[in-house]
Amino acid sequence: MGFNMAVLEFEKPIVEIEKKINELKKMSAESGLDMEKQIKTFEKQAQDYKKELYSKLKPSQKLQIARHQERPKFVEFVDLICEDFIELHGDREGLDDRAIAGGLAKFEGKPVMIIGIQKGRTTKENLDCNFGMPQPQGYRKALRLFKHANKFNLPIITLIDTPGAYPGIKAEETGQGMAIATNLREMSKLDVPVISIITGEGCSGGALGLAVANRVMMFEHAYYTVISPEGCASILWRDAALYAEAAEALKITSADLLKLGIIDEEIKEPLGGAHIDYRGAAKNMKNAISKALKELSKLSPEELKEERYNKFRAMGQFIEG
Repeated sequence: MGFNMAVLEFEKPIVEIEKKINELKKMSAESGLDMEKQIKTFEKQAQDYKKELYSKLKPSQKLQIARHQERPKFVEFVDLICEDFIELHGDREGLDDRAIAGGLAKFEGKPVMIIGIQKGRTTKENLDCNFGMPQPQGYRKALRLFKHANKFNLPIITLIDTPGAYPGIKAEETGQGMAIATNLREMSKLDVPVISIITGEGCSGGALGLAVANRVMMFEHAYYTVISPEGCASILWRDAALYAEAAEALKITSADLLKLGIIDEEIKEPLGGAHIDYRGAAKNMKNAISKALKELSKLSPEELKEERYNKFRAMGQFIEG
């Protein structure tokens, strides 16, 4: 973990251990003493501690990793898993929402349509893409690309990382709810394979508007929920500071959602999170997409639609009486 990278609160003991190891290495080099054995022992202990820590993270800690400012964004994943990406712009009504990006690309040599929610890294970039909160024109752009892919028989891949659709007055006035609802309806009717991956934040209808898919996958430290933990805590207890309790109750983690049948697969992240090793995270994502495409390519358009319908119809368990 680089010392110039933002350190999360629960990661501070790891940073302290790494500093001590670096001090030992410096001392060994300056004094000429052979401390290789001690250094290796400390490194092994540090690695074991990290494995133990990241294997038992609380939902609120996973939340912090999912929101890490250095976490890879849509364009970085596209560069690492695809070739020849050509971005397509506009909703054909005169608007182009930068919070949603998408276009044609080649995945393992075959053409696909890849669409995702884009966040920025700097303040300027975040302002350009509205902090990853799409507006109606963004969902209309995505719908145009879905229909284009359907027409030319291209598999669709969506990458999702959003705190939610933009809740502003202008978005509501221009049909935010209708835009998302239309996407849900039209995605359910697509004749081509659809694969959706929650790469960071997957919050509310803003995420679901790109996630009516045959395969819904999720990174190990991402989260997927009907409402943000802070929003949930504000509604239930009138106190957003109780977000950790809300995160626990909402079952937002990949392990919980896999158990509940909301997602189909958990994609493992490099130790410490995707922001530690972009290439490692992208490699795991690419392998998962490749496997899913091979499975889905064997299904007819009718089978794809039926599988998609049955998948979402089966969600939710009821106990009567």
